[in-house]
Amino acid sequence: MTRKRRELPQSRRWPGWALGAWRAGLLLAILGLWQGGVALGVIDGFFWSSPAKVAASFAAYLTHGDALTDIGYTFRSTLIGFALGTSIGSAVGLSFWWSPNYAAVAQPYLVAFESMPKLALAPLIVLIFGLGVASKIAIAVALTVVVSCLTTFSGVRAIDQDGERLFYSLGATRWQVFLKYVIPGVLPWVISILRVNIGLALTGAVVGEFIAAEHGLGRAILYAGETYDVALVWSGVLLLSALSFAMYIAVSWLERLLVRGVTHGAAV
Repeated sequence: MTRKRRELPQSRRWPGWALGAWRAGLLLAILGLWQGGVALGVIDGFFWSSPAKVAASFAAYLTHGDALTDIGYTFRSTLIGFALGTSIGSAVGLSFWWSPNYAAVAQPYLVAFESMPKLALAPLIVLIFGLGVASKIAIAVALTVVVSCLTTFSGVRAIDQDGERLFYSLGATRWQVFLKYVIPGVLPWVISILRVNIGLALTGAVVGEFIAAEHGLGRAILYAGETYDVALVWSGVLLLSALSFAMYIAVSWLERLLVRGVTHGAAV
């Protein structure tokens, strides 16, 4: 007589429709409690608004407000800051492979800059780069460049030196070792930081808009808070969350694509 194989508790996964139903039900329960609390006076509707008012404000912001302009402004600042910060930081981190002395001199300054609260420098950055999109990109770069640099440098230090010696023994030049061995070996480290950097870039762009901006979701949220329009604050936060989620999904897709490319290249 054979016994049935018992599944471990952590292996009992719900089907997709069940997970979706629970997520939707939880959201509806929260909204219902929120709306009911405001109607019963348990929740202060002035400070917290209500789902009905937020929905009306959200629709008005999308149809009659500057929602599309603000979304495009924040998206552009975030994307450019993300691309520049990741590229520059990764390039600097890779450059440390060429000279251990150069890396040893630069590393303390990188660590000091990473530990510095860079958001405190945001007002200075706005004064230098102005009220336009350049200051928001600069703040996004400041938040992402050192993280990319230190992560890439960690990948450089993890490179197997025996593999380098093998390349040299086969007659490869230093430049060929860098292109054919170091960069492919460090690329997974660079890919691993993409999802972190997109969130940091968005944070930098929004903080820059909080300080001074002509457009952007951060500016809209700040203006709504100053005028005590709580429903508009929630509308801006919802749009910001949707933008963040969409960019996170896009970067996750890019990460999987790059990982497959690296794996395929290594297999070949």
